[in-house]
Amino acid sequence: MKVGLWIDAGSRYENEKNNGTAHFLEHMAFKGTKKRTQLDLELEIENMGAHLNAYTSREQTVYYAKAFSKDLPRAVEILADIIQNSTLGEAEIERERGVILREMQEVETNLQEVVFDYLHATAYQNTALGRTILGPTENIKSINRKDLVDYITTHYKGPRIVLAAAGGVCHDELLELAKFHFGDSLCAHKGEIPALPPCKFTGSEIRVRDDKMPLAHLAIAVEAVGWAHPDTICLMVANTLIGNWDRSFGGGMNLSSKLAQLTCHGSLCHSFQSFNTSYTDTGLWGLYMVCEEATVGDMLHAVQQEWMRLCTNVTESEVARAKNLLKTNMLLQLDGSTPICEDIGRQMLCYNRRIPIPELEARIDAVNAEMVREVCTKYIYDKSPAIAALGPIERLPDFNQICSNMRWIQD
Repeated sequence: MKVGLWIDAGSRYENEKNNGTAHFLEHMAFKGTKKRTQLDLELEIENMGAHLNAYTSREQTVYYAKAFSKDLPRAVEILADIIQNSTLGEAEIERERGVILREMQEVETNLQEVVFDYLHATAYQNTALGRTILGPTENIKSINRKDLVDYITTHYKGPRIVLAAAGGVCHDELLELAKFHFGDSLCAHKGEIPALPPCKFTGSEIRVRDDKMPLAHLAIAVEAVGWAHPDTICLMVANTLIGNWDRSFGGGMNLSSKLAQLTCHGSLCHSFQSFNTSYTDTGLWGLYMVCEEATVGDMLHAVQQEWMRLCTNVTESEVARAKNLLKTNMLLQLDGSTPICEDIGRQMLCYNRRIPIPELEARIDAVNAEMVREVCTKYIYDKSPAIAALGPIERLPDFNQICSNMRWIQD
């Protein structure tokens, strides 16, 4: 089974000075508490045959354990101990600095992550969503114990924490454990919960030209909507319509995505994938692609042409197929206790409830071609996109040209 704590506190709640703190804390979680040294903790987890981990995103921090169902009480107790009683020792803080700086170097070799960080930096410039999760090097070198303690006391508040579990778990037992280990701390909270800083979207671009790189990596996105917005489902269907493609796919001209047929036929790119990233009150809807230098402009033209087609003449049969695919993907993702637990934790933070599968399916079924055209026109047509491009991008059209192609395209 899997059990975890979902906390509504990611890098979005940081400021320029403490950017990187949420992620630093995640690293410090397993370095010892008031009653367990790091060695005790590691041995205990190892002897249970369990797995303990954590991750930080822009809006959430998650600590979770995978263990046998019979070990649920110990798993919850360990999680409670970690987030309430971490010692945050000076020696450990110094050691983790080096680890995080090395992790930064690794991230820099993952070009997709680099492009998405650039995309956020330009789309949400001068706001909290524009900053990276790891934070800048100078912050990692200067974050101290006080910064970490301040972040916990400010953000790790009862109403912002969800304890979720999936697998062979009895709900009543989980409730009892929550009451016992978190006591009143999950219900009561001292002081105000900090408000979510608003993040404004700006149509803009970042270009990092490097002609020595073999391929160009490019992301283009428009501003979409938050988790709970009524247009979310429609944008998910539109996202599925664009789909993704990779050179290793068979199928060629028989693929359901029109864009995949075009790219396959014209050898326009190595791969592309559409994305729909939602935050609380905003989101990015777009496409990430990897192309050769010669085809960057043609590929972008094809993408924008396809986007315009979504706004004007997408057909019922395409929408029906995309809806089926979206439902299948959603169900396939919930295969096993790990993704189900993720789903519960995230949905509780986003919606304060878990949306039942039949309700989600009904909401997807309610979408038709006319709605897709309306919603796409609302968010895509004549909007200034955010663009992040890296590599040999000499042939990428200039920003004004790309913006004018968001209206109509001359063939």
